[in-house]
Amino acid sequence: MRQELRKNLRTSSKRTTRRSGAAQLFTIGDAVEALRGALLIVYPTDTWYALGADALSRDALRRLFALKRRDPEKPVALIASDAAMAFELAASVPFAARRFAQAFWPGPLTIVMPARRGIPAEIVGPDGGVGVRVPSHHVARELAAALGGPLTATSANRSGKAPAQTLADARSAFATKVKVYLEGGRLDAPAPSTVVSVRGDEWAMIREGAVPERELAAALASGTLR
Repeated sequence: MRQELRKNLRTSSKRTTRRSGAAQLFTIGDAVEALRGALLIVYPTDTWYALGADALSRDALRRLFALKRRDPEKPVALIASDAAMAFELAASVPFAARRFAQAFWPGPLTIVMPARRGIPAEIVGPDGGVGVRVPSHHVARELAAALGGPLTATSANRSGKAPAQTLADARSAFATKVKVYLEGGRLDAPAPSTVVSVRGDEWAMIREGAVPERELAAALASGTLR
Protein backbone atom coordinates (compact mmCIF):
# COMPACT_ATOMS: atom_id res chain seq x y z
CA MET A 1 0.00 0.00 0.00
CA ARG A 2 2.78 2.41 0.86
CA GLN A 3 4.20 2.14 -2.66
CA GLU A 4 0.82 3.08 -4.10
CA LEU A 5 0.44 6.02 -1.75
CA ARG A 6 3.87 7.35 -2.70
CA LYS A 7 3.29 7.35 -6.46
CA ASN A 8 3.48 10.68 -8.24
CA LEU A 9 3.79 12.78 -5.07
CA ARG A 10 5.84 15.97 -5.07
CA THR A 11 8.78 16.08 -2.68
CA SER A 12 9.37 19.39 -0.92
CA SER A 13 12.23 19.72 1.55
CA LYS A 14 13.56 23.24 1.18
CA ARG A 15 11.09 25.22 3.27
CA THR A 16 12.57 26.16 6.64
CA THR A 17 10.94 26.94 9.94
CA ARG A 18 12.56 28.55 12.99
CA ARG A 19 12.74 26.54 16.15
CA SER A 20 10.99 28.41 18.95
CA GLY A 21 13.45 29.88 21.41
CA ALA A 22 16.56 28.82 19.47
CA ALA A 23 18.58 29.72 16.38
CA GLN A 24 18.37 26.26 14.84
CA LEU A 25 16.29 25.91 11.69
CA PHE A 26 14.21 22.84 10.94
CA THR A 27 13.17 21.96 7.41
CA ILE A 28 10.43 19.87 5.89
CA GLY A 29 13.26 17.44 5.10
CA ASP A 30 14.21 17.22 8.80
CA ALA A 31 10.61 16.45 9.67
CA VAL A 32 10.24 13.80 6.98
CA GLU A 33 13.50 12.13 8.05
CA ALA A 34 12.12 11.91 11.59
CA LEU A 35 8.79 10.56 10.38
CA ARG A 36 10.48 7.87 8.29
CA GLY A 37 12.39 6.83 11.40
CA ALA A 38 9.08 6.26 13.24
CA LEU A 39 9.71 9.38 15.34
CA LEU A 40 7.25 12.13 16.18
CA ILE A 41 7.05 15.75 15.08
CA VAL A 42 4.91 18.80 15.85
CA TYR A 43 3.66 20.82 12.90
CA PRO A 44 1.09 23.54 12.10
CA THR A 45 -2.31 22.82 10.56
CA ASP A 46 -5.30 24.96 9.61
CA THR A 47 -6.71 24.53 13.13
CA TRP A 48 -3.99 24.04 15.79
CA TYR A 49 -0.58 22.41 16.11
CA ALA A 50 -0.67 18.67 15.50
CA LEU A 51 1.42 15.76 16.73
CA GLY A 52 2.60 13.98 13.61
CA ALA A 53 3.54 10.36 13.03
CA ASP A 54 3.76 8.26 9.89
CA ALA A 55 0.19 6.93 9.86
CA LEU A 56 1.26 3.68 8.19
CA SER A 57 3.93 2.85 10.78
CA ARG A 58 2.67 0.82 13.72
CA ASP A 59 5.84 1.62 15.69
CA ALA A 60 5.24 5.35 15.23
CA LEU A 61 1.58 5.01 16.16
CA ARG A 62 2.41 3.13 19.36
CA ARG A 63 4.88 5.88 20.24
CA LEU A 64 2.26 8.56 19.57
CA PHE A 65 -0.45 6.91 21.70
CA ALA A 66 1.97 6.45 24.58
CA LEU A 67 3.18 10.05 24.45
CA LYS A 68 -0.32 11.51 24.27
CA ARG A 69 -1.55 9.09 26.93
CA ARG A 70 -4.42 8.44 24.59
CA ASP A 71 -6.77 5.48 24.79
CA PRO A 72 -5.64 3.11 22.00
CA GLU A 73 -9.31 2.35 21.32
CA LYS A 74 -9.74 5.96 20.15
CA PRO A 75 -8.33 6.25 16.61
CA VAL A 76 -6.68 9.44 15.39
CA ALA A 77 -7.60 11.40 12.29
CA LEU A 78 -5.13 11.83 9.44
CA ILE A 79 -3.87 14.47 7.05
CA ALA A 80 -3.20 13.86 3.35
CA SER A 81 -1.51 16.00 0.73
CA ASP A 82 -4.45 15.83 -1.66
CA ALA A 83 -7.72 14.00 -2.32
CA ALA A 84 -6.01 11.19 -4.25
CA MET A 85 -3.87 10.30 -1.21
CA ALA A 86 -6.85 10.57 1.10
CA PHE A 87 -9.02 8.30 -1.02
CA GLU A 88 -6.28 5.63 -1.16
CA LEU A 89 -7.06 4.95 2.50
CA ALA A 90 -10.69 4.06 1.79
CA ALA A 91 -12.22 0.76 0.73
CA SER A 92 -14.81 2.77 -1.18
CA VAL A 93 -15.32 6.48 -1.84
CA PRO A 94 -19.02 7.35 -1.99
CA PHE A 95 -20.32 10.21 -4.11
CA ALA A 96 -20.94 12.34 -1.00
CA ALA A 97 -17.29 12.01 0.06
CA ARG A 98 -16.08 13.15 -3.35
CA ARG A 99 -18.52 16.05 -3.35
CA PHE A 100 -17.49 17.19 0.13
CA ALA A 101 -13.82 16.92 -0.80
CA GLN A 102 -14.40 18.97 -3.95
CA ALA A 103 -16.26 21.66 -2.03
CA PHE A 104 -14.19 21.92 1.16
CA TRP A 105 -10.67 20.61 0.53
CA PRO A 106 -8.18 22.00 1.21
CA GLY A 107 -9.87 22.97 4.47
CA PRO A 108 -10.97 21.92 7.97
CA LEU A 109 -13.26 19.03 7.05
CA THR A 110 -12.43 15.48 8.13
CA ILE A 111 -14.25 12.81 6.14
CA VAL A 112 -14.67 9.35 7.67
CA MET A 113 -14.93 6.60 5.04
CA PRO A 114 -14.84 2.80 5.16
CA ALA A 115 -11.19 1.88 5.79
CA ARG A 116 -9.17 -0.04 3.26
CA ARG A 117 -7.94 -3.47 4.31
CA GLY A 118 -4.39 -3.61 5.60
CA ILE A 119 -4.05 -0.17 7.18
CA PRO A 120 -3.05 -0.07 10.87
CA ALA A 121 -5.85 -0.79 13.34
CA GLU A 122 -4.77 2.26 15.37
CA ILE A 123 -6.23 4.59 12.74
CA VAL A 124 -9.44 2.62 12.17
CA GLY A 125 -12.51 3.39 14.26
CA PRO A 126 -14.79 0.81 15.88
CA ASP A 127 -17.18 1.28 12.96
CA GLY A 128 -14.43 0.37 10.49
CA GLY A 129 -13.93 3.93 9.29
CA VAL A 130 -10.83 6.04 8.71
CA GLY A 131 -10.95 9.84 9.07
CA VAL A 132 -8.82 12.06 6.84
CA ARG A 133 -8.66 15.63 5.61
CA VAL A 134 -6.60 17.77 3.23
CA PRO A 135 -5.79 20.91 5.25
CA SER A 136 -5.47 24.43 3.94
CA HIS A 137 -2.10 24.92 5.71
CA HIS A 138 0.68 24.45 3.14
CA VAL A 139 3.20 23.01 5.61
CA ALA A 140 0.87 20.16 6.55
CA ARG A 141 0.20 19.31 2.91
CA GLU A 142 3.89 19.52 1.99
CA LEU A 143 4.79 17.16 4.83
CA ALA A 144 2.36 14.50 3.61
CA ALA A 145 3.53 14.94 0.02
CA ALA A 146 7.20 14.65 0.93
CA LEU A 147 6.55 11.66 3.20
CA GLY A 148 4.60 10.00 0.42
CA GLY A 149 1.71 9.05 2.70
CA PRO A 150 -0.64 10.34 5.37
CA LEU A 151 0.39 11.53 8.81
CA THR A 152 -1.52 11.80 12.05
CA ALA A 153 -3.40 15.01 12.80
CA THR A 154 -4.12 14.60 16.50
CA SER A 155 -3.67 17.85 18.44
CA ALA A 156 -0.26 18.47 20.01
CA ASN A 157 -1.29 18.14 23.64
CA ARG A 158 -1.73 15.47 26.27
CA SER A 159 -5.18 13.89 26.12
CA GLY A 160 -7.70 16.02 27.96
CA LYS A 161 -5.61 19.20 27.78
CA ALA A 162 -6.20 22.29 25.63
CA PRO A 163 -4.96 22.20 22.00
CA ALA A 164 -1.58 23.81 21.36
CA GLN A 165 -1.96 27.25 19.75
CA THR A 166 1.77 27.99 19.80
CA LEU A 167 4.93 25.95 19.47
CA ALA A 168 5.71 26.84 23.09
CA ASP A 169 2.45 25.16 24.15
CA ALA A 170 3.50 21.97 22.39
CA ARG A 171 7.04 22.10 23.77
CA SER A 172 5.73 22.44 27.31
CA ALA A 173 3.76 19.23 26.80
CA PHE A 174 6.33 17.07 25.00
CA ALA A 175 9.82 18.65 25.33
CA THR A 176 12.55 16.38 23.90
CA LYS A 177 10.19 13.45 23.35
CA VAL A 178 9.33 15.02 20.00
CA LYS A 179 12.16 15.07 17.45
CA VAL A 180 11.22 18.08 15.29
CA TYR A 181 9.08 21.15 15.96
CA LEU A 182 7.98 23.15 12.90
CA GLU A 183 7.08 26.77 13.56
CA GLY A 184 3.84 28.16 12.17
CA GLY A 185 3.17 31.19 14.34
CA ARG A 186 0.15 31.47 16.61
CA LEU A 187 -2.78 29.36 15.44
CA ASP A 188 -6.09 30.81 16.59
CA ALA A 189 -8.69 28.60 14.94
CA PRO A 190 -12.14 29.39 16.34
CA ALA A 191 -13.22 25.75 15.98
CA PRO A 192 -11.77 22.31 15.26
CA SER A 193 -12.29 20.59 11.94
CA THR A 194 -15.76 19.34 11.20
CA VAL A 195 -15.99 15.53 11.14
CA VAL A 196 -18.52 13.84 8.88
CA SER A 197 -19.08 10.13 8.24
CA VAL A 198 -19.96 8.93 4.74
CA ARG A 199 -21.13 5.40 3.93
CA GLY A 200 -22.88 4.46 0.74
CA ASP A 201 -25.68 6.92 0.09
CA GLU A 202 -25.78 8.17 3.69
CA TRP A 203 -23.81 10.76 5.58
CA ALA A 204 -23.89 11.86 9.22
CA MET A 205 -22.37 14.66 11.26
CA ILE A 206 -19.98 13.37 13.93
CA ARG A 207 -18.67 16.74 15.10
CA GLU A 208 -19.71 20.14 13.84
CA GLY A 209 -16.75 22.47 13.73
CA ALA A 210 -15.37 24.96 11.24
CA VAL A 211 -17.68 23.78 8.43
CA PRO A 212 -21.38 24.03 9.43
CA GLU A 213 -23.79 21.20 8.68
CA ARG A 214 -25.90 23.48 6.49
CA GLU A 215 -22.91 24.09 4.19
CA LEU A 216 -22.35 20.35 3.83
CA ALA A 217 -26.01 19.84 2.93
CA ALA A 218 -25.88 22.71 0.42
CA ALA A 219 -22.76 21.30 -1.23
CA LEU A 220 -24.34 17.89 -1.58
CA ALA A 221 -27.57 19.36 -2.94
CA SER A 222 -25.66 20.84 -5.88
CA GLY A 223 -25.26 17.24 -6.99
CA THR A 224 -22.38 17.59 -9.46
CA LEU A 225 -18.72 16.65 -9.61
CA ARG A 226 -16.13 18.43 -11.70
